[in-house]
Amino acid sequence: MATILTDLKETFRKGNIYIQLIYINAGIFIFTTLLEVMLKLFNRSLGALFEWLELPASFTRLLIQPWSILTYMFMHAGLMHILFNMLWLYWFGALFLNFFSAKHLRGVYILGGICGGMLYMLAYNVFPYFSPMIEYSFMLGASASVLAIVAATAYREPNYPIRMLFIGTIRLKYLALIVIGTDLLFITSNNAGGHLAHLGGALGGLWFAARLSKGTDLTSWINKCLDALVSLFSFKSRKPKMNVHYGTNRQKDYDYNAKKKDQTEEIDRILDKLKKSGYESLTTEEKKSLFDASKR
Repeated sequence: MATILTDLKETFRKGNIYIQLIYINAGIFIFTTLLEVMLKLFNRSLGALFEWLELPASFTRLLIQPWSILTYMFMHAGLMHILFNMLWLYWFGALFLNFFSAKHLRGVYILGGICGGMLYMLAYNVFPYFSPMIEYSFMLGASASVLAIVAATAYREPNYPIRMLFIGTIRLKYLALIVIGTDLLFITSNNAGGHLAHLGGALGGLWFAARLSKGTDLTSWINKCLDALVSLFSFKSRKPKMNVHYGTNRQKDYDYNAKKKDQTEEIDRILDKLKKSGYESLTTEEKKSLFDASKR
């Protein structure tokens, strides 16, 4: 058992950001499901407690549980719910990293979840159709976050070919339009909140990609907050590392530092070019350098 846990921790540590997000979602789902099963054996339920982690449709209730705008996007209602969301995150997370950085993916996941949650709440409080449901409606799931990743990738590379089972190859922009169109058709269905959240997440992803092409990163504040949070709860020593080198190692150290400096300057140059002229202006070698740097 200890070996399995060690392997899982090592896979999480070395995995890409979308793998880490999948691990987090799966871990929360397994923990909450096992806890619910144990309590049911004693005729108890955690349903009321879980509502404090789900996103309410009521703005009044949100004021009581403001954290739910973040926690809801890591909660799932059942096995099929989390399975499909994580499959989409796995497929499009890998594709997203071909064109954006790992920190962008992390930020878009949160940004899409927030946008999806806000559109869901606004719709329920604006349209009379949803008025009778406001007080007892809650939402959960990562689908808004995942749709943001899909939409951002589709905006950047609209003609990217996607192979679909039984359908064949379809361009990414058409796949995104089909998904968004389906959500529009079913916003008055039994899962109205979910479809509204999908639309909000997709809009968040498009917003991010459009602004990034003009040099503005909408996820920068999210990543700064997450980095500060990770630093706050990190148990690693914050003292600067001291490297001592002797004899012939000095020349090796000098060569390494010079090479590192050149690489940093080259990445800065590519990022400046990306902001000014867009992704398509980069050469194949520049795209590869940027992609390699994003995975370090």
